[in-house]
Amino acid sequence: MKVTEIVKDRMLGCLYGQAIGDALGLGSEFMDKDEVSKTYTNGLCKYEQIIQDAHRRRWPIGAWTDDTDMMLCILSAFENGKFNVHNVAQNFKDWFNGGPMGIGGHTFKVLCMSDYVKQPEMCSELWWNLSRHQSAANGALMRTSVVGLVQDNIEIQASDICKLTHYDPRCIGSCVIASLIIHNLVWNEYELTYDEIIDIAKKFDERTIEWVDLAYQNENISALDLDEKYSIGYTLRTLAAALWCYWHVSSFEDGLLSIVNEGGDADTNGAIACAILGAKFGYSSIPRYYIENLNNREVYNNKLSHFIAQVLNEKS
Repeated sequence: MKVTEIVKDRMLGCLYGQAIGDALGLGSEFMDKDEVSKTYTNGLCKYEQIIQDAHRRRWPIGAWTDDTDMMLCILSAFENGKFNVHNVAQNFKDWFNGGPMGIGGHTFKVLCMSDYVKQPEMCSELWWNLSRHQSAANGALMRTSVVGLVQDNIEIQASDICKLTHYDPRCIGSCVIASLIIHNLVWNEYELTYDEIIDIAKKFDERTIEWVDLAYQNENISALDLDEKYSIGYTLRTLAAALWCYWHVSSFEDGLLSIVNEGGDADTNGAIACAILGAKFGYSSIPRYYIENLNNREVYNNKLSHFIAQVLNEKS
């Protein structure tokens, strides 16, 4: 493939990976690993297997959730080579006003504020302060994949977009790490090293390091306790899930199935982990089943195609 074709393949892989991990992960979201095993006796691997309980039946089979909805809010605000942060905030608010399903508690509290669009970062910081600096949810990390696909200022843009709802430095660092991994895979065909990721982590919050180490040092994903009852939505647990896949799986599908069969916040873990895997292995590596059976695929593909054309035009 020509260089541009390689970049496009990795960009498509990233964005389809986001939606696929999100959609299949819905099938085991909020379950512990034992529940997953009992519900899906041969493992969760197909959209049509997803049980239609009170939680999951709200979405069509093969549909993505709020994780990818919010990613699309960011994607739609791309203009002149960068994301317009004001427009991202407006898109978040418009989406929120539409009564979306699955929105996280922290994100809900920030977006429901009446002056959010005018002062989004102030609202975000306010709720972080009210949490006594304890709130470090994964609602920003889940949507950040697209930020890594543009050409310039990845760290700044990932940070600014994260702080629209999540002000904690653990959240910001998580988004920067994931976005820079994706950016280097797509544009440079380069895998950030363990040491480089540790250096990024140190810039934002030292607490990130133990989670990077957890992902790096353990061959078995079970060591991450992704279904741990009280912190499944913690940004560093979700970052560790993505990093574990980045370092330890040999294909997109291996990573996808490893993540979704662990339970926990599986749609969010799947969204960011599979975005990274899609950027690493490319769209061409994703089994056709997951692409062709994604709900609302044509609409999604049109949005991605328009965005990618914009980015590649900026590059040329």
